[in-house]
Order: sequence, then structure tokens, then C-alpha cells
Amino acid sequence: MTPSRNICGLIEIMAALRTPGSGCPWDLEQTFATIAPYTIEEAYEVADAIARGDLADLRDELGDLLLQVVFHARMAEEQGAFDFGDVVEALTEKLLRRHPHVFGKAEAKAPGAVEGLWDKIKAEEKTERAERRGATQTGALAEVPLALPALTRAQKLQAKAGRVGFDWTGPTGVLAKVREEVDEIAAAIDGGDQESARGEAGDLLFAVVNLVRHLGGDAEGALRAANQKFERRFAAIEEALARLGRGPAEATLAELDALWEAAKAAEKSAAE
Repeated sequence: MTPSRNICGLIEIMAALRTPGSGCPWDLEQTFATIAPYTIEEAYEVADAIARGDLADLRDELGDLLLQVVFHARMAEEQGAFDFGDVVEALTEKLLRRHPHVFGKAEAKAPGAVEGLWDKIKAEEKTERAERRGATQTGALAEVPLALPALTRAQKLQAKAGRVGFDWTGPTGVLAKVREEVDEIAAAIDGGDQESARGEAGDLLFAVVNLVRHLGGDAEGALRAANQKFERRFAAIEEALARLGRGPAEATLAELDALWEAAKAAEKSAAE
């Protein structure tokens, strides 16, 4: 086999890898459950490439993510459930159904109108799926996947509750809630109740996610950016100490704090 731009070539390679006797031993022993963690990991690596603005890396990571789709589809085909073509067909049907303002007669000129139309169609689909599965949970928070990262799931839960009116009117109210949660953590710590303090800390995280949402942001992306900022500034501390022939473990906390503030000031100055 040779590399190809045709998706059929990729499907054929996956089939060869999963062929008993001549395929790859590792690929042959995989199941939906064992591959699922890789699927999640690849999605994160796509997001990371986007955050870094690395389009060459994005191309490769999208390929790795596509491999996950092809892998799952191949295993399903082996079980007689569906194949890659069925996945593509289901997706195209969904896109056509959810864009009647493009492929049908509905009108939605503004992004807000499109979002409202999208939500209405998704709600109808959710009801149909629940009926098909005989599902008992059909409330506003139904079908928010448990496997989502906690920050992402919190934001989706909040957004869904907000669509039925259970929401703050703006960031000011959420900020007050954040402060309230901080006070409750302080009270639990003062009372020597570590377990309650941990629970209140979880409530604080949930409230902060809500604040990010009301500020028009994405909590997962906001924390990822904060992680990158921390790594960047800590690297500046290490570089400053290295010039003195020392490492972070050899510096006092006061020295580390001073270098941290210097790194912050340097970033601010560079941004102006």
C-alpha cells in the first residue's frame, strides 16, 4: 500500500491492520473501551495545536483524530453494527437537518437566530433518541456525557440549565457567588473541617466556570491559557536563577516571588 489522499485508502489500511493472522497484534487486541482514552487524548492534542497556532501540527493531529474515527468504525463493522460509510451518512444527514436555513426553506440571517434554530432541532433529536432508547432521563440536563472533562461538563450543565431560565442575569451576580464560596471555604478551614472545605472548593470551581461562561469564555480554554502562562513565567524564573548559577530549589520563597513579579512585569511591558 502507498500513501493516498483518498479516504478509501485509509479505510483499507485499517482493515488490513485488523485482519486476523496478517494484521497488527496490537491493533487486533483493541476494543472500543481500550481505544476510547486515545480518542479523548487526540481531541486534546488537536485543541493544543490550535492554541499554539501550529497549523502543520494541526494537520497531523487531525489525522490522528480521524484515525480514531476509522478505528472505531472498523470495529463496529466487524460486529455487523455499522461501517465508516454509515458514519459519514449519519453526519451528512444531521448537517442537512440542522441547517434548514441553508439547505431548506427556513430563514435565519443572524448568528443568534441560527443558534436558536439549532437548539430547537437538537431538542427534537434528543426527544427522538430518548424514545428510541427507551430512556427515562429526558430533562434539561439529559445527555451531557459523564466522560467529559469536569470543567467542560460543568459549563455544558450550566448552559443547558440556563436555556430553561435557571441562570444568573450577568457576571456580577456570579462574581458575588464566587466570593460567597470563598467565604464558605474560609469558614470550613477556620472550623478545622477539611472535608467540608474540599466540598466548598468544588463549589468554588463550579462557580468560577459559571463566571467564565458569563464572560463569554470557555472554562477549559481559560484554564489551558492559565497553565501556559504559569509555565512561561516559571521558565523565566528558572532562566533568571540559571544566570546566577542556581536552581529554584536553592532560592528562598521571597526570591521566587520577586522573580515571578518580574516575569509578570516583563510580559505586561512587552504587551504594551
